Amino acid sequence: MTTTWKHHALAAVSAVPLLFTSSVFSATATAQGSIMNSSTTATLTAINGSTTPLTIERIHASPAVAGSSPRGLALSPNGKRVTYLSNRADNQHLYDLWQMDIATGKRSILINADQLEAGELSDEEKARRERQRIYGQGIMEYFWSEDSQHILIPAAGKLYLYDVASNKVAELATGDGFATDGRLSPKGHFVSFVRDQNLFVLSLDSQKVTALTTDGKGPIKNAMAEFVAQEEMDRMTGYWWAPDESAIAFTRIDESGVELVTRNEIYAEGIKLTEQRYPYAGKANVEIALGVVTLKDRSISWIDLGKQKDMYLPRVDWLPDSQHVSFQWQSRDQQTLDLRIAAISQPTQAKTVIEERSKAWVNLNNDLHFLKQQAALIWGSERDGFNHLYLFDLQGKQLKQLTQGDWAVDTLEFVDEATGWVYFSGRKDSVVERHLYRVNLNKGMDSIERISQASGMHEAVFADKKPVYLDYFSSLQQPPQISLHNDSGKQLAWVEQNDIDKNHPLYDYAGLWQMPEFGQLSAEDGQALQYRLFKPVPFDAAKQYPVVVRVYGGPHAQLVVNSWSEADYFTQYLLQQGYAVFQLDNRGSAHRGTQFEHVIYQNMGDAEVNDQKVGVDYLRSLPFIDGDNIAIYGHSYGGYMALMSQFKAPGYFKAAISGAPVTDWRLYDTHYTERYMGNPLTNKKGYDASSILPYVKNYQSGLLMYHGMADDNVLFENSTRVYKALQDEGKLFQMMDYPGSKHSMRGEKVRNHLYKSLAAFLDQQLK
Repeated sequence: MTTTWKHHALAAVSAVPLLFTSSVFSATATAQGSIMNSSTTATLTAINGSTTPLTIERIHASPAVAGSSPRGLALSPNGKRVTYLSNRADNQHLYDLWQMDIATGKRSILINADQLEAGELSDEEKARRERQRIYGQGIMEYFWSEDSQHILIPAAGKLYLYDVASNKVAELATGDGFATDGRLSPKGHFVSFVRDQNLFVLSLDSQKVTALTTDGKGPIKNAMAEFVAQEEMDRMTGYWWAPDESAIAFTRIDESGVELVTRNEIYAEGIKLTEQRYPYAGKANVEIALGVVTLKDRSISWIDLGKQKDMYLPRVDWLPDSQHVSFQWQSRDQQTLDLRIAAISQPTQAKTVIEERSKAWVNLNNDLHFLKQQAALIWGSERDGFNHLYLFDLQGKQLKQLTQGDWAVDTLEFVDEATGWVYFSGRKDSVVERHLYRVNLNKGMDSIERISQASGMHEAVFADKKPVYLDYFSSLQQPPQISLHNDSGKQLAWVEQNDIDKNHPLYDYAGLWQMPEFGQLSAEDGQALQYRLFKPVPFDAAKQYPVVVRVYGGPHAQLVVNSWSEADYFTQYLLQQGYAVFQLDNRGSAHRGTQFEHVIYQNMGDAEVNDQKVGVDYLRSLPFIDGDNIAIYGHSYGGYMALMSQFKAPGYFKAAISGAPVTDWRLYDTHYTERYMGNPLTNKKGYDASSILPYVKNYQSGLLMYHGMADDNVLFENSTRVYKALQDEGKLFQMMDYPGSKHSMRGEKVRNHLYKSLAAFLDQQLK
């Protein structure tokens, strides 16, 4: 249920979030559209445009309502080009590769997707894309060579190489079968890929393909990330090149101990029986080994991971010298995370450098960077309650804490050793916004500077070798914009300004687009709960309106933000149908520190529901809210929250919509579930209390459930168990299931039908 959207470059993936304490103003004295905290004040004003009502069909039609919104942003290593994937006006799901010449600002198509041979994806690649949250057709990924002379494009099991000098693209001869996880080597001399569960390299000089492993078959997989690594750890690969191209570190996984599930994927034209190794909570995981294979003679050295085999390997990184490999070792209960380093000449003598411990769980991050000009590293840690950056030497001695405070660092973005500046994104000024900052390695936390300025959400993509970056920015008022900036944040050029003028796809509807009120409530333990409330349009303060509470509520996600989101289109539609829409980030959700998150440990579905009840109590205090007509709607963890809230607090919600919910945490995977719930063998009481099933008897009426019938993440069984329990209790409810759909419910026709069904249900229940 992780909410990952960054891969090789910034990818603006719009997906429903999946399993998705600064001082903020008073909830009772809020000016419409204001966002406040201790250091900034921003006002959200209306968007100019016409007042054409938004329809469900228009939400999903082409061109995209958000206008031109490139994804897959990258800067060529030589800093001369910006490259990005842009969808077509007549098909927002089909992407070509475009470029912008930085010197001239000229934009042009670089590679037309029609140049690549279209083909069916393998089952492995389909599953991998679902894990990556990559959706669409055409060119979906690409990788620059270090010398900026080539681009590698994986497409439909084939690999293509674009030559900058000749402006030609050619298919690489990788052999028979599907090539997945294709990558250019650091110096651009090789292309690596996985085929038939083994690791291969193709020499671009000789065009010779060499198998670096040969034993991959059946349950043995080389250089491939296991299910939970892809879905829950933000690790999509199982191999890593040494910087000097001399060797590759790779994982070897043995899935034979993982339960083999025969899963029914139900399609309109029939049922497909799919065998899947699914690691249910409390059951066996894969056995994992970490090896280093040399390109010179294909010899393999195996790194000692320790005596405890029931563990996780969430991160692997080479040190700059190409002689040492680091790996992060995580215990099965996820209360221990070690950074260990092994010399490839002495693979059995790995040394623990940094230890992280928690009585609940240790969150993973990507905030590790080995310095080249000194024997030191930058490390992200929540040891003081919030994720912050630290400087350590290679023996594990803490040299300096670089950031500090009751706010969280999101991501370490770039390190400029020449100037000493460390660039990071974080929530220093507002928990509902993300900004780019920098801190000096030598001066420490007193030197923190904010780089980004506009109120909203900033995602930065830096060049490989210098502090020039692309800023992918959006807010509730502004669909995504992309601009080029220098090291101090000065804007150098627009890549995509995306202004909402009369030619913009949003313009016809913008006059009815509503900005929310932001506010703060108090949880039962006194912690601050952020919310946002959208009023209907047109709004009459003398009337009372039904409310839809849109919820996610799970860890590692946040809905209450000043950000553009395709998920908000349906909110805008509901506002125009006479509904108010309310969102509250309950305890357990992201970016507010470990105290806020750890409340849910071993007892999911309790504090979260209590916090949503606090939100409803507040709504009922407002004169324009019809307190008897409140519905709750969510997908994935939000679907779980919708069921738990309606079943455990039936007096609060007249209706509920639950999409693709987990209904018993024993049915979900090890890494996600045990992180928050512990092992079901030692926390039976907690698992029982966190299941939907004990509360079915409390249900009265007003429930719609939906699920994709080929969901390989939250298995369809989660919903069918509730269907059966409700039927056994004689309870009436509605369900709408979608043949062939996965967890994310993709496809224009599917989504049109889904949202029409949701709207009709809400009208039936609340009006």
